[in-house]
Amino acid sequence: MSHFSASERIENDSNAITGHLFTISYNNDHEYILFVLNLMRSHLKGIDVFVAAVESENFTQAAARLSITPSAVGKSISRLEERLGVLLFRRTTRRQALTDEGMLFYEYCVKALEEVRTGEALLDSGKWGMKGRLRLSMPAIFGHYCLAPILLGLARENPELELDLSFSDRTVDMIEEGFDLAVRIGPLPDSINLVARRLGEHKMTFCASPFYLKQYGTPVTIDDLTNHQALAYTRFGQVYHWQYLRDGQVQALIPKTQLRSDDFYVLLDAAISGLGIAWLPYWLIRPSLISNALQELLPDLPPLSHPIHALWPRTPHLPLKIRATVDALVNQLPERLAKIEDRIA
Repeated sequence: MSHFSASERIENDSNAITGHLFTISYNNDHEYILFVLNLMRSHLKGIDVFVAAVESENFTQAAARLSITPSAVGKSISRLEERLGVLLFRRTTRRQALTDEGMLFYEYCVKALEEVRTGEALLDSGKWGMKGRLRLSMPAIFGHYCLAPILLGLARENPELELDLSFSDRTVDMIEEGFDLAVRIGPLPDSINLVARRLGEHKMTFCASPFYLKQYGTPVTIDDLTNHQALAYTRFGQVYHWQYLRDGQVQALIPKTQLRSDDFYVLLDAAISGLGIAWLPYWLIRPSLISNALQELLPDLPPLSHPIHALWPRTPHLPLKIRATVDALVNQLPERLAKIEDRIA
């Protein structure tokens, strides 16, 4: 005798079905998906008869609905009851009534059959495969430097995947502009229409050229920065405040700007040219630190990191091309950033 209760046996039987569906959502092999669906159909054997019996007044009506004999309906229900170890119907000569266990199992069965139909529809629609157009928006320089190598590798592995990559620091309206996926850095706005997944974080660093520091001195504390010329990043015409951590709290510093730009590369070139101090992503300035074109400032200052997220429009059934792209970024981006941001001794 099983030590599980009737409800537990019913739930375990149903969970086995939904478990198969979970494997479908994360696999892009067509033959494997067909195998899983066939496995599910064998597991669902008799359940379609049970559902028809519940939704009919008696086994005779259920038999007519399924184009089988009433005897076949009765045998199918009996086999199902034997497998579950519970009584699903209380039968009389005129009608049958669901037991409490039968009602519980019926609720699971309706969901399971609906999920199978959904899985079959996804196969028919081609959403199981890594193919078709994927439109993706990402920050310009971060996209070129950190994301493009991962995405190009994904394209090489999936020849039928058509990538449409947009590199821009502008915050796009994903739904209005038809983007499937976006990567954004920093805090995210609240939205019931978008789903977000964290990809990692990137660190910002103060830096200047040896030429500038020789002329104007090297800042020793964060407060010293107010006495220096700043190379400031702008968004939508507004200067992006320099930020730092003090006692675990984020503080903002409004720099006295020598130059402003909405392009990190311009600020990098200006810093190398000795025009002032810049606050830039570490992954961007690292080659210049290695070549001694720039010097990291305030290295003992706790680094401030900005979160990186992937976003996509909320949908009942996420196409595999979006899911697999996000998974590739989750798996590869943190390692790539860790190598780039490995501090120079």
